[in-house]
Amino acid sequence: MISHENPWRLTLPGLALCVLVINPARAALPLAVEGDELPTLAPMLERVMPAVVNIATTSTLRIRENPLLQDPFFRRFFDLPEPRRRRQTQSLGSGVIIDAGEGLVITNTHVVEKADEITVTLQDARTFSAEVIGTDPDSDVAVIRISAEDLTAITIGDSDRLRVGDFVVAIGNPFGLNQTVTSGIVSALGRSGLGIEGYEDFIQTDASINPGNSGGALVNLRGELVGINTAILAPAGGNVGIGFAIPINMVRELTNQLVKHGRIQRGQLGVYIQDLTPELAQAFGMDRNAGAVISQIVPDSPAARAGLREGDVVTEVNGRRIDDAADLRNAVGLLRVGQEVELIVLRQGRMREITARIDALAQEYRDGAVLHGALAGARFADLPPDRRTRSLQQGVWVEEVDPGSSAWNAGLREQDVIVSANRRPLASVEEFAAAVRGAGTLLLNIRRGDAAFFLAIR
Repeated sequence: MISHENPWRLTLPGLALCVLVINPARAALPLAVEGDELPTLAPMLERVMPAVVNIATTSTLRIRENPLLQDPFFRRFFDLPEPRRRRQTQSLGSGVIIDAGEGLVITNTHVVEKADEITVTLQDARTFSAEVIGTDPDSDVAVIRISAEDLTAITIGDSDRLRVGDFVVAIGNPFGLNQTVTSGIVSALGRSGLGIEGYEDFIQTDASINPGNSGGALVNLRGELVGINTAILAPAGGNVGIGFAIPINMVRELTNQLVKHGRIQRGQLGVYIQDLTPELAQAFGMDRNAGAVISQIVPDSPAARAGLREGDVVTEVNGRRIDDAADLRNAVGLLRVGQEVELIVLRQGRMREITARIDALAQEYRDGAVLHGALAGARFADLPPDRRTRSLQQGVWVEEVDPGSSAWNAGLREQDVIVSANRRPLASVEEFAAAVRGAGTLLLNIRRGDAAFFLAIR
């Protein structure tokens, strides 16, 4: 920025003091900044860019067909060729080297999931095959590994120290254009409720982020990694100055678990929650409208054992302010199993401090074979936010069904929503597991597109 007190002095955040040549005839320009004639981010980028890589993937997708085309008699009658049921697809993304010795690269789950082959290209044009160490679809964080020497790892920053207005730089491979740099500022912090991921606490930035930037680096002017670029808000499909990055502090917690376990071992507090709206605050006689209201306590859960009650309003978790239900879900979702959590709750006008110990999600099942033999071949998840409608707010989402499997033969299909199981309404995969455990016959209430029906599975 240019100082109004001294029009001859120009400074930029994070850069060395500029040496000026004062010319009374016109405004002065810096003579040198870190050896360069003009202010530039080039020295910082020269250190950082070798740690940002291009990721190319090849996947095999199953082609959906009209059921008639699967009938051999129909094909023979109309002399139709044997259908192609699979096709190869390719996609591009970005990644960031965080451990040069181990060859660890962080990226987005959606960049590498279901990939048959993953190829990483470095700044120096070397290419390597990569293996997946672990992925977490709920947060869209993944870790892959390459076997290579002379790698450059990025310096990890502290995303909790970011402020709105801080300058940031996005580095990635948009539209396959390798090693592209864009700059901007932090537009907002703590963005959630967007329906992009299951756990959302995004950094919003106006640094240009486009397709192919996914998994790339968001750095501050010191070259420290503060976020992983993951999504854009662009109705027309291009950049409109609204991009989102996962804070590196969240990524760091998830990465540690992915490297150690290959997956995220999320814990549970054992509560059903909702936002504290102004109407609820008035009904509870509170003078605040920020927090997460506990609407139900799961029996024999950490919340029950800690003494939490229905109607409690959670305002802080481990010193972190809680503004709504999404904040509480994110805070608990990042805690490790067995970790103690300090909660500040508002109960009947008085603040209370309650300590709970996070339990394992013993019923966190995604594989149908674990749930019930008749569901083998299907994979399940909580109903994604972007699939919720005014008439369908909860249920279990059928992510995938293998053709010819038990689940397929029973009638389940991808993108089905299971609303209830054995007449028990479902809000999560955990409730689905409890409803079908040990059951002989399964009675599922299914929503498929605009249709609704019951499916009995023996």
